Amino acid sequence: MNVILIVEDEILEQEFLKTVMLDELLPEDTILTCGSGVQAVQLAKQHRPNIIIMDIMISEMDGLTAAQEIRGFLPNACITILSAYSDFSYAQKAINLRVFEYLLKPVKPTAFKEVFRKMLESASKSSVLVEEKPEEKSAKTKDDRQHFVEESIKYIKEHFREKLTLEMVASKVFMNPKYFSHVFKREMGISFTEYIIQLRIQYACRLLETTNYPAYRISSECGFSDPSYFNRVFCGQMNMTPQTYRKNVYLTNSND
Repeated sequence: MNVILIVEDEILEQEFLKTVMLDELLPEDTILTCGSGVQAVQLAKQHRPNIIIMDIMISEMDGLTAAQEIRGFLPNACITILSAYSDFSYAQKAINLRVFEYLLKPVKPTAFKEVFRKMLESASKSSVLVEEKPEEKSAKTKDDRQHFVEESIKYIKEHFREKLTLEMVASKVFMNPKYFSHVFKREMGISFTEYIIQLRIQYACRLLETTNYPAYRISSECGFSDPSYFNRVFCGQMNMTPQTYRKNVYLTNSND
């Protein structure tokens, strides 16, 4: 028996997909539908679908983030992504999630029917395969988390001097902000905010060592909008003011 989950917030699209599917399904097969990422995860946990059709642009949690969460407890589910966007970053993320197919809207009935038939065949083959061992699933989940964190760190290092929020970075790696925050701290040992501050203070030290910029300019160059806040953060991290740090560097270099 197949359990199919359609995640699509447009009712007409839902009906179109169901109509195409019904021609290929048996009476004992089940079709579930919902319109948000959060609902998708809940239904997937409850009904354990083996085939999922997931739109990207849905409410509460985007489709790629929902697919990622579902992969954590349904690693063998056959997932096809629907998207109105041909952006390569979306497709790349989908590939990393091992999706079955990435279809661009509008999808022609004949094209979708062909993909759905192949999904049914793939799901049928998967049902007779031996399930992954718990330790293998755990290792795969850890690898996925490390990959997302590595991607986020790369982006942060390129943009930490700009106005950068947790939500912005989470969206770049297609993760729910709350989940991203949890994963980041678990993998890095410090929070997202602490990591940003460390990068900015390290860069401030480099500027204090190599330039004659006044503190207010260094504050701006490092991504701080308020010089007084920059001074407080710098003191908290380095146990001295920026001026004292520069003076110590100058004295050390003079003695050398």
